[in-house]
Amino acid sequence: MIEWNDDHTYIIAEAGVNHNGDVNIAKKLCLAAKEAGADVVKFQTWITESIITKSVKQADYQIKNTNNNQNQYDMLKKLELSFDEFADIKNYCDKIGIQFASTADEPESLDFLINLGIPFIKIGSGDIGNIPFLRYVGSQKMPVIMSTGMSNLLDIHLSLQAVMESGEKNSIALMHCTTSYPCPFENVNLKAMETLKNEFGLPVGYSDHTLGVEVPIAAVAMGAKIIEKHFTLNRKMSGPDHLASMEPSEFKNMVHKIRNIEQALGNGIKEPTDAEKEISKVVLKRIVAKRPIKKGEIINESAICVKRSAIGVLANKWDVVVGMPANQNYDVDEGIIIGNCETRDARSQT
Repeated sequence: MIEWNDDHTYIIAEAGVNHNGDVNIAKKLCLAAKEAGADVVKFQTWITESIITKSVKQADYQIKNTNNNQNQYDMLKKLELSFDEFADIKNYCDKIGIQFASTADEPESLDFLINLGIPFIKIGSGDIGNIPFLRYVGSQKMPVIMSTGMSNLLDIHLSLQAVMESGEKNSIALMHCTTSYPCPFENVNLKAMETLKNEFGLPVGYSDHTLGVEVPIAAVAMGAKIIEKHFTLNRKMSGPDHLASMEPSEFKNMVHKIRNIEQALGNGIKEPTDAEKEISKVVLKRIVAKRPIKKGEIINESAICVKRSAIGVLANKWDVVVGMPANQNYDVDEGIIIGNCETRDARSQT
C-alpha cells in the first residue's frame, strides 16, 4: 500500500497524453522519467466513446497548443491508446524499474488498470462530483489520489463522501490543483493546499501546471506529500499539454531540489546539531574575569564580563556566578569555572 509520509515526497511524472498516441513515445517518456528520478510515471486511460460526446469543443488552451480547432472527441480519439498498448507500457516500466500508473476516466478502464497492477487510483479534477464513478472507485478499496482543480470545499466534501461510503477510508490523499495550462503564478493559490489539509485531515499534495520549479518546491516546503508535474520529451511537440509540461533535464533538476528540501525540513526538534556543538565551543560567549579576583571573594557584576573564551561557563550562567564565592584566584580574561564544568555546555549543567 502507498503511504504518504514526511521522509519522501512521492513524485509523479505526469506523462498524460504527451505520447501523442504513439506507444514508442510513451516508452521514451517512461525511461526519461526514470532517469529524471520520478517515483512513478503516469498516463491517462480512457475509451473515447464512453467519456465524451462529439458536441464538446476544445478548451482555448487546447486549440492554442494543438493549432487545430477540432472538437474534443476527435482530439481524444487521436490520443487514445489501447489496453494492449498500455499493457506493453506497463511491462516496459517493470523492466526498467519505475512504477506505472494511469488515470482512468470510466469504470472499464479502471478495471483494466487495476488488473494491470497500478499502485493507486488517480481521480482527475474532471471527475470531481462524478458520484457514480467515485462510488465505484471507493468500492475497489485501493489507495486514492484525488485532484481538486475546478472545485470548492463543498464539491470535495461530496466527492470524498462518495468514495468513503463505498469502502475506501484509510488511504486517500488530496491534490491541490489549478486547472490552467500553463497556470499563471497569481492563480496558483498554494495556501489552499493547507486549507485542504486542515479541512479534511488527509495527506495533501500539489499537481502543478506552472512553468518552472519554484511552486512545486514551495509546495514541498509547505507540507506536500505528493508532487505531480506534467512531463514531456520536448515542449515544442504538437499536443494539448506539451507547452505546460517540464522537459527531462528540468524535471531532474526539480527532483534534486525537492530531495534537498526534504533533508532541510528535518525532524522539527529545535536543538543544536553536532556541527553547531563544535562551533559553539569557539563562538558562544563565556564568563571571564574583568579584573583580578581573589579566591573566596564574592563575585559581583563589576568583577566579570562576557567574551569568547576557550574556557569558562557559558554566559547563560551569569545569575549563578554573580554572588558566589570565587573558588580560586582569577587573572583578567581568565574563564570563570564552576566545579569541573568550565568547558561543558552550560545547558547541560545542573
